[in-house]
Amino acid sequence: MKALLWISRILLGGVFIFSGFVKAIDPLGSAYKFQDYFIAFGTEWLFFTALPMAILLSTLEFIIGVGVLFGIKNRLSAWGGFLFMLFFTPLTLYIAITDPVPDCGCFGDAIIINNWETFYKNVFLLAAAIVVFIYRNKIRPPWPKTVDNLLMVAITAGILGVSAYCLTYLPVIDFRPWKVSNDVTELVMPTEEIAETYLIFENEETGETREYPADDYPWDDPEWAETWTFKDQRREIIQPYEEAEIEDFYIQDEFGEDLTDFYMTEPGYLLMVVSHDLYRTNTRAFENKVTPLWREAEQEGHTFIVLTGSSHDAIQEFTEAYETPDRHVFYLSDEIELKTIVRSNPGLVLMKDGVVKGKWPHRRIPELNEIRQLQD
Repeated sequence: MKALLWISRILLGGVFIFSGFVKAIDPLGSAYKFQDYFIAFGTEWLFFTALPMAILLSTLEFIIGVGVLFGIKNRLSAWGGFLFMLFFTPLTLYIAITDPVPDCGCFGDAIIINNWETFYKNVFLLAAAIVVFIYRNKIRPPWPKTVDNLLMVAITAGILGVSAYCLTYLPVIDFRPWKVSNDVTELVMPTEEIAETYLIFENEETGETREYPADDYPWDDPEWAETWTFKDQRREIIQPYEEAEIEDFYIQDEFGEDLTDFYMTEPGYLLMVVSHDLYRTNTRAFENKVTPLWREAEQEGHTFIVLTGSSHDAIQEFTEAYETPDRHVFYLSDEIELKTIVRSNPGLVLMKDGVVKGKWPHRRIPELNEIRQLQD
C-alpha cells in the first residue's frame, strides 16, 4: 500500500502542480477560457468573475498539488484533492457530452487536449485522490506543524506572486504560437497542395488505355487525336493541403483588403502594436508610449501598424479622442487571435522577416533606441 500511496501522490500532486503553474503564469488566458464557458452557457453576466476565478483556480491547484506531493498540511491537502476531483470529474463528463467549448483549458496553452481526454484524465486523478484521501493519516512530513504552516503560507504567497507578476507584465513562459523566436510566416500561411494530374485516354479502335501527365500529352497530333478519346483523370498528391496553425489571424484595411501576406512576408523590421479592444485599452500607454514610438519609427522609415479587433467606427472615435497614430496605420484583425498574440492591451510585438523578435506589455513599451539596440 505504501507503493500505491506514493504513486497516487506523485500522479495527483504532479498533475495539480503542473496544471496550477501553467495557468498561474497566464492568468488572462485562463480568464478568457472562463469567458468562453460563460458565453457557451449563456451567463455572460459573470464575465467580471473570470479573472478572480482564474487566479483562485490556479492557486488552489498548485497548493493542493504541492501539499499532496510533499505532505504539507497532509489532511487538508488530501481533502482538497478529493473534493476537487469529486466536483470536476462529473463536470468534465457533462462538458465532454455537450462539448460547449472544444478545449477545456485545464493545462492552459501548454498542452491542448479535448474534452473526452480531459474526462479520462480526471477519472485516473479521481482514483488517485481517493487513495490519498483514504490513507491521508499515513502521510507524515518530517517537520513540525509550525514549519508546515510556514511552508503553506510561503507556497501560497509565491504562486499568487507569480500570477500577479505575469498579469502585470507578460507570462514568464510563452506556450503560444506567437512566442519570441517563432517564425510566424510558417504558422499563418497554409501549406499549399502540390499534386500531379494525369489524363487517361482510350484508343477507340483497340480499347487500350494510356495515361499522360496533364501538361505533356500529344494534344496537337491530329492522328493521335482521331483515335484517342479522353476518359478520366487521376490526381497524385505529392504534398497535401494543410490548414495554417494560426488559422484566424488576418490584417485587413478599411476597404476590406487582406494585407496579411504583405506584412508577414515584408523584409526588415515590423513594429506591431496590438490592442484587441480599443474601448478597454490603456489610453495613457497610447499617448505616452505608442504615439511617440510611431513618430520615431515613421521618421526612420520603419514599418509601424496597429492591429485591433474593434470596428472602423471605434478606430475613428479613438483616434479623434486621444493622441494616437494616424488612422491609416490601424488595421482590423480577429479579436481572439489578438488576445493570443500578447496578453496586454495594448502590447508591442517586434518582428523581422516574419520572426518574432520581442514582445512588451503596455507598461514596458520601449523607446526606439532600446529596440534599435535589440536589433543590433
